[in-house]
Amino acid sequence: MTVTEPVSEERASAGTPAWHEGILRRQSARESAARTYARALPIVPVRARGLTVEGADGRRYLDCLSGAGTLALGHNHPVVLEAVRKVLDSGAPLHALDLATPVKDGFVTELFRTLPAGLAERARVQFCGPAGTDAVEAAFTLVRAATGRTGIAAFTGACHGMTAGVAASGHAADTRVTRLPYPQDYRCPFGVGGARGAELAARFTESVLDDPESGVPLPAGMILEPVQGEGGVLPAPDGWLRRIRRLTAERSVPLIADEIQTGVGRTGAFWAVQHSGVVPDVMVLSKAIGGSLPLAVLVYRDDLDVWEAGVHAGTFRGNQLAMAAGTATLAYVRENRLAERAAHLGSHMLARLRDLAGHQPCMGEVRGRGLMIGVEMVDPEGETRGGDRAGERPAGGSAPLPPAPALAAAVQRECLRRGLIVELGGRHACVVRLLPPLTISDEQAEAVLDRLADAIEAAARDHREDGGARNRAGRHDHPRTPEGGRAAG
Repeated sequence: MTVTEPVSEERASAGTPAWHEGILRRQSARESAARTYARALPIVPVRARGLTVEGADGRRYLDCLSGAGTLALGHNHPVVLEAVRKVLDSGAPLHALDLATPVKDGFVTELFRTLPAGLAERARVQFCGPAGTDAVEAAFTLVRAATGRTGIAAFTGACHGMTAGVAASGHAADTRVTRLPYPQDYRCPFGVGGARGAELAARFTESVLDDPESGVPLPAGMILEPVQGEGGVLPAPDGWLRRIRRLTAERSVPLIADEIQTGVGRTGAFWAVQHSGVVPDVMVLSKAIGGSLPLAVLVYRDDLDVWEAGVHAGTFRGNQLAMAAGTATLAYVRENRLAERAAHLGSHMLARLRDLAGHQPCMGEVRGRGLMIGVEMVDPEGETRGGDRAGERPAGGSAPLPPAPALAAAVQRECLRRGLIVELGGRHACVVRLLPPLTISDEQAEAVLDRLADAIEAAARDHREDGGARNRAGRHDHPRTPEGGRAAG
């Protein structure tokens, strides 16, 4: 069945197009203006399995958003459903606060099997509220209690939640947080990129930490994403990450790895820090660890476990269904070596997209790790950062072209028309992001790439015809969201 083929008559009988449109109208009239995904993706999902989402309009879509990376095994995977049914049928309590239960014990045991060597042997675990932002808050509370210091060091482009953790993201100013340069190639903050750019970023960090006149007291902790997701799918260079680990260890600054989106095999290793061999002091986990249900966990070194009882709690930290679904997901990813699968298939998808970029000047850079992929859309007719027109750059020049948020939004719309769900992100909401489930097949991956290539071609053609005017008019119009790129609409 193709992505646009209507479902069978009996399955479509739940509603009509008017019914589907009525739901969308009522959502627009009754829900908050803060809604994000619903604006760019006017879909009413009624069924889903694996990579496929079925809408009330009778269409099927290939879902490369995966609940913002939550669905490691895709929608309604049989092992997840079986685990949930088993708990429901057992009569076990569904709400247990932080009491010990067999379901929780099984989850923690499976989680510890997957942790990086060097952490698992001396780890403690804290269940937080149900969202990743709760784990970030718990991490900040933990390191402040353990060190007696108050400040937090974070990195530009980061996203760590929507509460006080937002201060470490790129969303708001907060004097308690010091922002440091995050290395990247295409838009390197130092204008050089590569190993040299990463070295300069590390030196800057070292200088801030050591200079008594920097105005930055030694922080209670440093938090980073091994691959920035909302920041535009930016993998941290392995050498830079090892350097940051040494800098923090030498200064007794706990290193907090935010693996909320990168964890559970997403990047081609079970945890993204494993690519560099780095062992953090603290890991914040959510999204995929709950097997599609809300769950957030803090894992940390036992010598940091000095906080008092109740200093960080949460009513819904004992979600038994999420723990059961999470245990099943962690075990399935581990036993079926889905991280290795993500590394292999991700490399193939990146290679195909980079080949496409050689023929599409609007694709500024293709980057990612495993099945966490980003395509930065740019204005090929704009001026580079150095002021040269695109056609005037010397051969092999690396100056980035202007970001194209309107073009990226057009690509997202064209993808949806072709039955493909993608997300946007990045500093200017100009990065088209792919987060397919780790269970995606080779054939499905090819279908995703074909539809994306077709959508980029259509959007680029329209862009050429209007001379890029819409991009230049709307370059900075879209606020960022915690895990959804731009606030579409």
